[in-house]
Amino acid sequence: MNAPKELPASVINAIFLLGLFSSICFRVLLIANALYPPLFRPIWYAGVLGYCGFFLHRYRITQKRKRAIRGMDLVQKLNQNRLESEDRKAVAYILSSIDHSKEGLNYLIIFVLSAVAISVDLYLSA
Repeated sequence: MNAPKELPASVINAIFLLGLFSSICFRVLLIANALYPPLFRPIWYAGVLGYCGFFLHRYRITQKRKRAIRGMDLVQKLNQNRLESEDRKAVAYILSSIDHSKEGLNYLIIFVLSAVAISVDLYLSA
């Protein structure tokens, strides 16, 4: 098995923006419903479809990492200190992939937007 290749930064950023867009859609649903109810369903569908694409991508990345770890028996080789050239490339891919992932930022933004959405909804319903 050959070491997997990392995706281009443009793809990583596009997927990040898709997840962010979907997150924003869900956070503005209550606001849209309060201010202009006909927008509720289109925003909801945009959020759901965006999340479908985002989480399908995240699932594929997770599977790609696991295939590299298991398919190349990296844990055992690492424990036995016998990594070969392709093994090192796979470990570098996995570490680089995790390092370049926008997961942490995405989770933080989702948290902040959720808190803002709840605050705005409470304000509008008061």
